[in-house]
Amino acid sequence: MATKIERIELSVFETESNTGRFDLVEVEVKPGRIRWKRQGRGQPRDEIHVLHVITSDGIQGDCTVGDARYTTMRRDDLEQLRILAIGEDALDRERLIRKMHAATRGMFTLQGWYGTFDNCLWDIAGKLEGKGVRELLGQARASCPAYYNLGGATKEAAAEDACVAVERGFPAVKDHFGGDAAENIDWFRGVRAAVGDKVDVLHDAAGCDYTLEEAITVGKELDELHFGWFEEPLPDRDQEGLQELCATVEVPILAPETMMNDFELSALWLRLGAVDMLRVNARAGMTHIRQLAQIAEEMDTTIEANGPGGLFGLIHAHLVCGIGNTTYYEYFPDGSRDAAGQLIGLLNPPVPVSGQITTPAGPGWGAEWDWTRFKRARVALL
Repeated sequence: MATKIERIELSVFETESNTGRFDLVEVEVKPGRIRWKRQGRGQPRDEIHVLHVITSDGIQGDCTVGDARYTTMRRDDLEQLRILAIGEDALDRERLIRKMHAATRGMFTLQGWYGTFDNCLWDIAGKLEGKGVRELLGQARASCPAYYNLGGATKEAAAEDACVAVERGFPAVKDHFGGDAAENIDWFRGVRAAVGDKVDVLHDAAGCDYTLEEAITVGKELDELHFGWFEEPLPDRDQEGLQELCATVEVPILAPETMMNDFELSALWLRLGAVDMLRVNARAGMTHIRQLAQIAEEMDTTIEANGPGGLFGLIHAHLVCGIGNTTYYEYFPDGSRDAAGQLIGLLNPPVPVSGQITTPAGPGWGAEWDWTRFKRARVALL
């Protein structure tokens, strides 16, 4: 039985941006080697958008646009979405996503622009069936391990924060060290020595600017230290460099974070051997994520969710509990991602307990809202 889409609305909230503005200056890190270094230029105001898809029988699907980033939908995209979707069957997700994908070329907009709409359709389906999205995906597990993004301005501070994570029950920790290869290797050894052999340690090199030769050196050290993965070791579009790195080191290479809104390129990088594990974010839509998970499963590897995802963690909590070939939920401590939802009325953003993430019991995404607070905080309804 068809469930027609009757209306699509967009709630707008004002907030502080999760990503600060910055300038870039050239710094000589060694003779003949220049690197761009960020210099902060303040924290701008930004908007959070929440999309609502309402069906003719009164079922409403809700989802934030983007996650901690890409938090807004262009007005042109919203109007085009209404033309494409209103009157269609909300349960025919596969067809609707093919339609949105086909429309993208003529819209001159970002790949994955319709991901939030897709997530609203999953919410509707779950509410109609009385099931959580994790169940619609297959309910791979009741809970999923989470890793902790550690901080620390010194090697000692980083090792200490890693120990804090272990004491809190996290089975894995990830760094974002931004030094050169030699400095980072020293810090890796410090963290590994601090947490011991039973904790999974991960390296995110997004801020490192390694050359291929340096990435190989780092990768071989990560092999020796038994790290779980080497994330974004080279620019995501350096297909040949990534292929050589994957073929040279044993530690799994995880990418392409800056391209993951484009599910076709992500799948291509995996098939071409430019990554060993695939970075994904459900802001591009859970339907595409499930497709990528199936491709990765056929290649005997995993997809790994970037950040908590939409609805301040609920989307990726369902993803990692629903899909089997994924390893961890990514957790940022001290409420930097989940607590933001409370400002607009979300009552149950997920937080790991003893290093494990679970989903709420309710249908769809299971979001519980204080709608009075939601409407009071809202600055516009489009």
